[in-house]
Amino acid sequence: MAGYIEDRWVKKKKDPITGKRERTDRYGKGKRYRVSGIPGIRDRSFDTLEDAKAWLRRSSTDQERGEFVDPRDGSMTLAEYVEQYWMPGVRGEAKTRKSIDERIRLHVMPYLGDTSLNQVSAAELRAYIVKLESSCSPQYARSILSTLSSVLETAVDDKRLARNPMRSKSVRWPKLPDERREAWPETVARKVRDGISQRHRIAVVLGVGCGLRQGEVFGLSLEDIDHRRGVLHVRRQVQILNGRKYFTLPKGGKTRVVDMPRSVADELVRHTRAYPGNKVELPWGGPEPERERKKFGLVLTTKYGNAIAANTWNTEIWKPALAKAGIIPQRAKGAKPWQWQAAPKDGFHVLRHTYASLVLEAGESVVTLAKWLGHSSPTITLDHYAHFMPEAGKKGRRAIDSLLGERTEEDSGPNSPDSPQDRS
Repeated sequence: MAGYIEDRWVKKKKDPITGKRERTDRYGKGKRYRVSGIPGIRDRSFDTLEDAKAWLRRSSTDQERGEFVDPRDGSMTLAEYVEQYWMPGVRGEAKTRKSIDERIRLHVMPYLGDTSLNQVSAAELRAYIVKLESSCSPQYARSILSTLSSVLETAVDDKRLARNPMRSKSVRWPKLPDERREAWPETVARKVRDGISQRHRIAVVLGVGCGLRQGEVFGLSLEDIDHRRGVLHVRRQVQILNGRKYFTLPKGGKTRVVDMPRSVADELVRHTRAYPGNKVELPWGGPEPERERKKFGLVLTTKYGNAIAANTWNTEIWKPALAKAGIIPQRAKGAKPWQWQAAPKDGFHVLRHTYASLVLEAGESVVTLAKWLGHSSPTITLDHYAHFMPEAGKKGRRAIDSLLGERTEEDSGPNSPDSPQDRS
């Protein structure tokens, strides 16, 4: 077995005259026994020989299995580990990194930041989740816990924890409520389309006609429109962070091709004739000025030729259109321009839900819809929109009836079980 135990208080070799081991200069100072010589594991000292032997056995076995974790590496606080080792390795879009930072800084550090990594136990996490549920929605709480679990999983990879306590069976995450995506009736969608300003009508058309997300509508350029093939290429979106706009890839970093119905194509032709696209230059991938800048001829811009900022557009264009259509109340007298009584379900994303409902109710396959929506799997599409499928169950029922409901001439004769004589 690799490793050995060294007695630091007496010399290893015996005196040739007395036959006894002489004391070292460290006699009576500090811990007496030191475990050394285990490859890849730092030496460790103990007061008693029994503790040293136990440590040697366990650490040697774990080292051979590749499972050794030195408790001293987990003695740093969660805040120290996040700052020094985890946060520098966080990747993703600028807005995603900001969201992660906010979850850690505002919701994890105030409760667990001063706790040592190896003291973040299942019991600590159960108590933490109770506090979290009292201050956050279940969906946001799960996002926070997912980020925390990522931190602890990385600590396991770094050999600072033996296991991730977030994976303990007793640590139960908040359950998501069974909320179905809501879609607008066709009459409501038309009312909003016709009631919004003419310059921004195309945003509603692209949302409900092609399922584009809001940022994707704002990032659509003239070269993304393929009239010959009847498709749109979704290649970028406009995001805003700390008041600064920038181009970035669509959600999940994935571009896609979306079917463009003739009605949408005709609307795009009319729009581009009335409002020729402007070349807009923005940083790519984030708001930092040192980033590469790219220029695209956007389909939808402000009247000054700039890219649209979602927060301003929602306040000044979208919500007034909803109020005009009677979906939300008019702004109260004396209220600030941004003070509208609108719920999250009244956001632009409802157009995407409406698009999905129309496509599924028309009988289009879930696989095709998932591709158009940019979902990584049709399972996600089903989870979100299965309730929009009115034929669910009916086709299978008709198939069984077709099989079991067949009758031969002999079966339908006077002596058959279903004959009128038997029913009388």
